[in-house]
Amino acid sequence: MTFTLNRRALIGATGLLASPAIAQTAAPTLRIGNQKGGLRSLLDVSGQGRDLPYRIEWSEFPAAAPLLEALNANAIDLGTQGDLAFLSVFANGAPIKAIGATRHEPASQAILVRGDGPIRTVADLRGKKVAGNRGGWGQFLVRAALKRANIDPAEVTIVPLGPTDASLAFRSGSVDAWAIWEPYNSIEILGFGARVLVDGTGLTPTANFISVHDNTLREKRPQLQDFLQRNRRGWAWALNNIPAFAQNTSELTRIPVRFLQRAYEVQQTRAVPIDTALVAELQAASDAAVEFGVFSRPIRVADAFDTSFTLTEDSL
Repeated sequence: MTFTLNRRALIGATGLLASPAIAQTAAPTLRIGNQKGGLRSLLDVSGQGRDLPYRIEWSEFPAAAPLLEALNANAIDLGTQGDLAFLSVFANGAPIKAIGATRHEPASQAILVRGDGPIRTVADLRGKKVAGNRGGWGQFLVRAALKRANIDPAEVTIVPLGPTDASLAFRSGSVDAWAIWEPYNSIEILGFGARVLVDGTGLTPTANFISVHDNTLREKRPQLQDFLQRNRRGWAWALNNIPAFAQNTSELTRIPVRFLQRAYEVQQTRAVPIDTALVAELQAASDAAVEFGVFSRPIRVADAFDTSFTLTEDSL
């Protein structure tokens, strides 16, 4: 992964002197980790990236795990990821907090099988290999689906793979099924003939978080407050302009528009407050994650959030 050079390195490379006047007038910077178009596309196409009172340095990541590693190391200030991926890293002592949230429809998570294959029910997964990310939605969804179907998890092999490796294993037949989320679902369904065996309805939490390093919370609070406002306005716009959002993200990621448009229509993503109901839902999911082996130990979910930021009416 490539991170943007810090300001001192840039000044040294160009031979400029960092005078007191320059230091005083330089705009503050938010170092934001981005996944598959994500926030960058959202701010761009919705217009919320205009007239920023700070600079943004973008770093691109293929998935939540490497993004969270960078956040834990304070190599970036902010990023978004799924609820369980965030909580699993927080549970291991990472100095991070979630300050904002979005929700999407549970159908945006699914266990996929090949369309021409024999697997028709969750019970058919007995003796099979299922790819899924460790410590996140994939592993959780498989275990939750097996529990609902009263299947001993020892009868199914979960292969811990990230999205890139899992897609290759799934298409080649090295694994029989794949627990994954959008836009990968739409890519496999529309592009490679995959079929949904079961989706996340009634099985998984469906939140994404804007998480930040603790240093960023202390040092860049005004910028974070402004960013949260823009993020919420951006998602309100995107929900009503899915084709334009898909087109813009396609230009950034080279993922075909039709895949992204289907993904966004399935997701129906909207910004939501981190309220007591969401915390309670995630506490229940966290407790289940311990049972499923997704988390190594119980955690108090409320400790993972900073709910002191406010969203005014003009953010809608």
